[in-house]
Amino acid sequence: MYRILSFNLLCAGKEQRTWQKRAPKVISIIREANPDSFGVQEAHWEWMETLSQNLPEYSYVGVGREDGKKDGEFSAVFYKKDKFTASESGNFWISETPEKPSKGWDSACTRIATFVKLTDKENGKEYIHFNTHLDHVGRIAQINGARMIQEKAASFGGLPVVCTGDFNVFQDSDCYNTMVSGNMKDARKLAPDSDECYTFHGFRPDEIHERIDFVFVDEATVKPVSFKVINKMVDGDFYSDHNAIYADVEI
Repeated sequence: MYRILSFNLLCAGKEQRTWQKRAPKVISIIREANPDSFGVQEAHWEWMETLSQNLPEYSYVGVGREDGKKDGEFSAVFYKKDKFTASESGNFWISETPEKPSKGWDSACTRIATFVKLTDKENGKEYIHFNTHLDHVGRIAQINGARMIQEKAASFGGLPVVCTGDFNVFQDSDCYNTMVSGNMKDARKLAPDSDECYTFHGFRPDEIHERIDFVFVDEATVKPVSFKVINKMVDGDFYSDHNAIYADVEI
C-alpha cells in the first residue's frame, strides 16, 4: 500500500497567514499524513528549502516554472528517499514548446508538470508520479495539459501511474472529462472508502467549497483503497487555502 498526497501550499498569503507563519502547520500536516510520495503546487524556492530542511526523509524532483531552475512556482514531487530509487524524472511545460519554459495557448500563467519513476527498494514495485498545477483561466490549455499528461504517462509502456494536482476545474469540466477519458480515473470515485469534502475554500469555507484538486490513477494498474481530504485546522487556523488530499493505493 502506498499513500499518494497532493498539496497546494499557497505560495504567499498575507497578515496572519503568510507562508512563513503557515509553514509549521504545513509541515505538521505532511508529517501526520506520512505520504510515500506527494506533489506540491504553488511552492516557490523558499517553500522548497523549508520543506527540504524540515522533512529530511524526503528527496524531490522539480524546477521553478519560470526559468526551469529556481524562479517561479514548483510542481515538485517529493518521495521517501530511503524507500524508493528515483530512476527517471523530468519536467514539461503545458505549452506548444514543452521542452522549455513557456506559456501555452490561452494560459494566464506559465504552467509545468513534473514526473518521477519510483522503484520500491524492498519489493521492486514501480510507479510513475506526475504532478501539475493547470491554469486557472485557459480552458484550451487545461484540456491540452490533460492530454499531455496522458500521452506522457502512456509512454512508460503500461507502468502504474498516479497523477496529483490542482487542476483548477470541476468534475464536470471538459478538462476533467479529458483526463478520465482513457485509463486515468479519479481516485475519489474509485476508492471504496472515499470522502466527498471540498478541496479549495479560500479561507472562507462557508462561502467557497470547490473540488478542484485530484489524485488520478491508471485504473488498470493502480487500485485506490481509500481517498481522504484533510479538512482540519492546525493550532486554531487554516494551514492553506486548499485542503490537502491523499489516496491510499495498491500497485
